[in-house]
Amino acid sequence: MTEPGETGEAITILLVEDDAPTCWRLQDALVKTSYEVRTAGTLGEARSALGEPAPRVLLTDLRLPDGHGVELIRETRQRFPETEIMVISALGDEESVITAITVGATGYLLKDAFPTDIATTVRELVAGHSPISASIARFIVRRTQGTAQGSAEPPPGPVLNTAKLTPREIDILWGIAKGFSYAEIASHLGLSRQTVPGHIKNIYRKLEVHTRSEAVFEAVQQGLIKL
Repeated sequence: MTEPGETGEAITILLVEDDAPTCWRLQDALVKTSYEVRTAGTLGEARSALGEPAPRVLLTDLRLPDGHGVELIRETRQRFPETEIMVISALGDEESVITAITVGATGYLLKDAFPTDIATTVRELVAGHSPISASIARFIVRRTQGTAQGSAEPPPGPVLNTAKLTPREIDILWGIAKGFSYAEIASHLGLSRQTVPGHIKNIYRKLEVHTRSEAVFEAVQQGLIKL
Protein backbone atom coordinates (compact mmCIF):
# COMPACT_ATOMS: atom_id res chain seq x y z
CA MET A 1 0.00 0.00 0.00
CA THR A 2 1.38 3.41 -0.95
CA GLU A 3 0.88 6.51 1.17
CA PRO A 4 -1.16 8.79 -1.14
CA GLY A 5 -0.90 12.53 -1.51
CA GLU A 6 -3.84 14.84 -2.13
CA THR A 7 -4.03 13.73 -5.76
CA GLY A 8 -3.84 10.03 -4.91
CA GLU A 9 -0.21 9.82 -6.06
CA ALA A 10 2.57 8.51 -3.84
CA ILE A 11 4.24 11.09 -1.60
CA THR A 12 7.87 11.40 -2.68
CA ILE A 13 10.45 12.56 -0.14
CA LEU A 14 14.01 13.79 -0.53
CA LEU A 15 15.81 13.14 2.76
CA VAL A 16 19.07 15.07 3.18
CA GLU A 17 21.10 13.87 6.17
CA ASP A 18 24.86 13.29 6.43
CA ASP A 19 24.74 11.20 9.62
CA ALA A 20 24.29 7.65 8.34
CA PRO A 21 22.54 6.12 11.40
CA THR A 22 20.06 9.01 11.55
CA CYS A 23 19.44 8.78 7.81
CA TRP A 24 18.84 5.02 7.99
CA ARG A 25 16.46 5.39 10.93
CA LEU A 26 14.38 8.07 9.21
CA GLN A 27 14.38 6.31 5.85
CA ASP A 28 13.31 3.04 7.43
CA ALA A 29 10.41 4.67 9.29
CA LEU A 30 9.23 6.44 6.15
CA VAL A 31 9.59 3.49 3.78
CA LYS A 32 7.64 1.27 6.17
CA THR A 33 4.72 3.65 5.69
CA SER A 34 5.22 3.29 1.91
CA TYR A 35 6.55 6.77 1.21
CA GLU A 36 8.91 6.94 -1.75
CA VAL A 37 12.23 8.13 -0.30
CA ARG A 38 15.39 9.34 -2.01
CA THR A 39 18.38 10.16 0.18
CA ALA A 40 21.38 12.46 -0.06
CA GLY A 41 24.28 12.98 2.33
CA THR A 42 25.68 16.24 0.99
CA LEU A 43 24.46 19.49 -0.51
CA GLY A 44 25.88 18.46 -3.87
CA GLU A 45 24.06 15.12 -3.82
CA ALA A 46 20.84 16.85 -2.80
CA ARG A 47 21.08 19.29 -5.69
CA SER A 48 21.58 16.41 -8.10
CA ALA A 49 18.60 14.56 -6.64
CA LEU A 50 16.42 17.65 -6.71
CA GLY A 51 15.52 17.26 -10.35
CA GLU A 52 12.32 16.48 -12.12
CA PRO A 53 10.04 15.22 -10.86
CA ALA A 54 10.26 17.47 -7.83
CA PRO A 55 9.82 15.77 -4.44
CA ARG A 56 6.57 16.46 -2.61
CA VAL A 57 8.54 16.86 0.61
CA LEU A 58 12.09 17.93 1.39
CA LEU A 59 13.44 16.87 4.80
CA THR A 60 16.86 18.39 5.35
CA ASP A 61 19.52 18.89 7.97
CA LEU A 62 21.16 22.31 8.02
CA ARG A 63 24.79 21.46 8.75
CA LEU A 64 26.05 19.51 5.73
CA PRO A 65 29.63 18.54 4.84
CA ASP A 66 29.83 20.76 1.77
CA GLY A 67 27.49 23.61 2.61
CA HIS A 68 24.46 24.79 4.53
CA GLY A 69 20.96 23.41 4.24
CA VAL A 70 19.59 26.95 3.99
CA GLU A 71 21.03 27.13 0.47
CA LEU A 72 19.09 24.01 -0.47
CA ILE A 73 15.88 25.34 1.11
CA ARG A 74 16.16 28.60 -0.81
CA GLU A 75 16.84 26.86 -4.12
CA THR A 76 14.02 24.38 -3.61
CA ARG A 77 11.50 27.09 -2.74
CA GLN A 78 12.46 29.05 -5.86
CA ARG A 79 12.44 26.06 -8.24
CA PHE A 80 9.61 24.04 -6.74
CA PRO A 81 7.23 26.28 -4.77
CA GLU A 82 4.77 23.41 -4.18
CA THR A 83 7.34 21.29 -2.32
CA GLU A 84 6.85 21.17 1.45
CA ILE A 85 10.10 21.76 3.35
CA MET A 86 10.91 20.69 6.89
CA VAL A 87 14.20 21.13 8.73
CA ILE A 88 15.47 18.29 10.93
CA SER A 89 18.51 19.62 12.76
CA ALA A 90 20.42 19.87 16.01
CA LEU A 91 20.73 23.61 15.39
CA GLY A 92 18.14 25.52 17.40
CA ASP A 93 19.76 28.95 17.61
CA GLU A 94 17.94 32.11 16.60
CA GLU A 95 19.86 32.69 13.38
CA SER A 96 19.38 29.13 12.10
CA VAL A 97 15.66 29.02 12.87
CA ILE A 98 14.73 32.44 11.53
CA THR A 99 16.87 32.08 8.41
CA ALA A 100 15.44 28.65 7.55
CA ILE A 101 11.85 29.83 7.99
CA THR A 102 12.47 33.06 6.13
CA VAL A 103 13.88 31.35 3.04
CA GLY A 104 11.09 28.80 2.84
CA ALA A 105 10.95 26.08 5.51
CA THR A 106 7.41 25.32 6.70
CA GLY A 107 8.42 23.04 9.57
CA TYR A 108 11.36 22.83 11.98
CA LEU A 109 12.15 19.87 14.22
CA LEU A 110 15.08 19.53 16.61
CA LYS A 111 16.84 16.17 16.64
CA ASP A 112 16.80 16.05 20.45
CA ALA A 113 13.00 16.42 20.45
CA PHE A 114 12.22 14.20 17.52
CA PRO A 115 8.69 12.83 17.11
CA THR A 116 8.27 9.09 17.55
CA ASP A 117 6.23 8.88 14.36
CA ILE A 118 7.97 10.82 11.60
CA ALA A 119 5.60 9.36 9.00
CA THR A 120 2.61 11.00 10.72
CA THR A 121 4.55 14.26 11.00
CA VAL A 122 5.20 14.23 7.25
CA ARG A 123 1.53 13.51 6.62
CA GLU A 124 0.61 16.55 8.74
CA LEU A 125 3.10 18.69 6.81
CA VAL A 126 1.56 17.68 3.48
CA ALA A 127 -1.93 18.33 4.89
CA GLY A 128 -1.05 21.97 5.50
CA HIS A 129 0.26 21.98 9.07
CA SER A 130 3.63 23.38 10.15
CA PRO A 131 5.29 20.91 12.55
CA ILE A 132 7.59 22.81 14.89
CA SER A 133 9.38 21.55 18.01
CA ALA A 134 7.87 23.00 21.19
CA SER A 135 11.03 24.86 22.20
CA ILE A 136 11.24 26.46 18.75
CA ALA A 137 7.58 27.50 18.90
CA ARG A 138 8.09 29.09 22.33
CA PHE A 139 11.19 30.85 21.07
CA ILE A 140 9.29 32.33 18.11
CA VAL A 141 6.48 33.49 20.41
CA ARG A 142 8.95 35.12 22.83
CA ARG A 143 10.77 36.78 19.96
CA THR A 144 7.51 38.19 18.57
CA GLN A 145 6.40 39.36 22.01
CA GLY A 146 9.79 40.91 22.68
CA THR A 147 9.61 42.88 19.46
CA ALA A 148 6.16 44.17 20.37
CA GLN A 149 7.17 45.06 23.94
CA GLY A 150 10.31 46.78 22.74
CA SER A 151 8.23 49.32 20.88
CA ALA A 152 6.63 52.38 22.43
CA GLU A 153 3.29 50.55 22.22
CA PRO A 154 1.29 53.27 20.46
CA PRO A 155 -2.50 53.07 20.55
CA PRO A 156 -3.87 50.50 18.13
CA GLY A 157 -4.25 52.01 14.70
CA PRO A 158 -6.54 51.03 11.86
CA VAL A 159 -6.02 47.76 10.05
CA LEU A 160 -3.61 48.47 7.21
CA ASN A 161 -4.49 45.74 4.71
CA THR A 162 -2.06 47.24 2.22
CA ALA A 163 -2.20 43.97 0.30
CA LYS A 164 -5.96 44.44 -0.26
CA LEU A 165 -6.94 40.99 0.93
CA THR A 166 -10.60 40.08 0.64
CA PRO A 167 -12.59 39.11 3.76
CA ARG A 168 -12.54 35.49 2.56
CA GLU A 169 -8.76 35.56 2.14
CA ILE A 170 -8.36 36.98 5.65
CA ASP A 171 -10.53 34.17 7.03
CA ILE A 172 -8.35 31.62 5.25
CA LEU A 173 -5.21 33.33 6.52
CA TRP A 174 -6.53 33.08 10.08
CA GLY A 175 -7.02 29.35 9.54
CA ILE A 176 -3.44 29.02 8.30
CA ALA A 177 -2.20 30.88 11.39
CA LYS A 178 -4.07 28.46 13.63
CA GLY A 179 -2.42 25.49 11.92
CA PHE A 180 -5.57 24.14 10.26
CA SER A 181 -5.18 21.88 7.25
CA TYR A 182 -6.67 22.87 3.89
CA ALA A 183 -9.53 20.43 4.44
CA GLU A 184 -10.27 21.89 7.88
CA ILE A 185 -10.22 25.45 6.53
CA ALA A 186 -12.61 24.45 3.75
CA SER A 187 -14.95 22.78 6.26
CA HIS A 188 -14.96 25.75 8.63
CA LEU A 189 -15.66 28.26 5.86
CA GLY A 190 -18.05 26.16 3.79
CA LEU A 191 -15.71 26.03 0.80
CA SER A 192 -14.73 23.30 -1.60
CA ARG A 193 -11.43 21.70 -0.59
CA GLN A 194 -10.11 22.26 -4.12
CA THR A 195 -10.55 26.05 -3.95
CA VAL A 196 -8.40 26.64 -0.85
CA PRO A 197 -4.96 26.30 -2.54
CA GLY A 198 -6.02 28.90 -5.12
CA HIS A 199 -7.01 31.36 -2.39
CA ILE A 200 -3.69 30.74 -0.62
CA LYS A 201 -1.72 31.41 -3.80
CA ASN A 202 -3.55 34.73 -4.14
CA ILE A 203 -2.72 35.56 -0.52
CA TYR A 204 0.97 34.79 -1.08
CA ARG A 205 1.01 36.93 -4.22
CA LYS A 206 -0.66 39.90 -2.54
CA LEU A 207 1.53 39.73 0.55
CA GLU A 208 4.63 39.05 -1.59
CA VAL A 209 5.60 36.00 0.47
CA HIS A 210 6.39 32.36 -0.27
CA THR A 211 5.54 30.39 2.88
CA ARG A 212 2.77 30.08 5.46
CA SER A 213 4.99 31.44 8.23
CA GLU A 214 5.86 34.55 6.19
CA ALA A 215 2.19 35.10 5.33
CA VAL A 216 1.14 34.88 8.98
CA PHE A 217 3.94 37.24 10.05
CA GLU A 218 2.93 39.85 7.47
CA ALA A 219 -0.74 39.52 8.38
CA VAL A 220 0.00 40.05 12.08
CA GLN A 221 2.23 43.03 11.27
CA GLN A 222 -0.57 44.61 9.26
CA GLY A 223 -3.14 43.90 11.95
CA LEU A 224 -5.18 41.66 9.65
CA ILE A 225 -5.29 38.80 12.16
CA LYS A 226 -4.57 38.32 15.85
CA LEU A 227 -3.04 35.14 17.23
